[in-house]
Amino acid sequence: MKAESTLPTVPIFGIRVSKADMKTTVSYLTEAVHKREPHQVITANPIMVMAALENPSYMEIMKSAELVVPDGTGVVWAAKYCHEPVAERVAGFDLLHELLHQGESYNWRVYLLGSTPEVIRETASRLQTRYPGIVIAGYHDGYFGPAEDEQIVGGILETKPDLLFVARGADSQEPWIAKYKSRLQIPVMMGVGGSFDVISGKSRRAPVAFQKLRAEWLYRLLKEPTRYKRMLALPKFAVKVVREKDKVTKDK
Repeated sequence: MKAESTLPTVPIFGIRVSKADMKTTVSYLTEAVHKREPHQVITANPIMVMAALENPSYMEIMKSAELVVPDGTGVVWAAKYCHEPVAERVAGFDLLHELLHQGESYNWRVYLLGSTPEVIRETASRLQTRYPGIVIAGYHDGYFGPAEDEQIVGGILETKPDLLFVARGADSQEPWIAKYKSRLQIPVMMGVGGSFDVISGKSRRAPVAFQKLRAEWLYRLLKEPTRYKRMLALPKFAVKVVREKDKVTKDK
């Protein structure tokens, strides 16, 4: 049964995005852990919204998530442009760290899933060192297919985690969590994209200057020019918001 969020939301093309700031979001998810209420947390950006608009099954995943936070600056802009502003951007990378910091007070158990064997090992080590109050209950790389899903799910369940972070890319991590969340019953299940690469030191997060300019997407594009096709969704999203301003925040 889907947990009902008590946080205020704004629909962006039918996807209900939380209006809450980081502090309120962390408080809400802390309560979810205490109550053992399963939550799929999606960190929404314009690329994911556009993918949902083009793919009904992905749209259903976005709509069925217990909590969707405004990760992409484009989503924050769209809400403000349509006079339904969110409190602030709630970046998935920062939310991960805020939850781990909070979890130190309660010795939360954390499972990490995704990326390469080397990256996931280093990520687990660094997070355990940085947040000694949490328990890295287990981890597994992301190199497995549907045939191994049952084994992976069983392994996760054995560790009884409070938080599950999955880094397999937005096109696969969200569908994977949605498929197995009713089995897993973990209070916080969140896709974190390339966060493990940054935590492990394999790659760098955008410098503060880019973050302040809300241009982390530009930094990623400069570092990885092959992402340009994926990034084309950004101007498409902006144009769609401007053209359909009166419809953007209408419930579908």
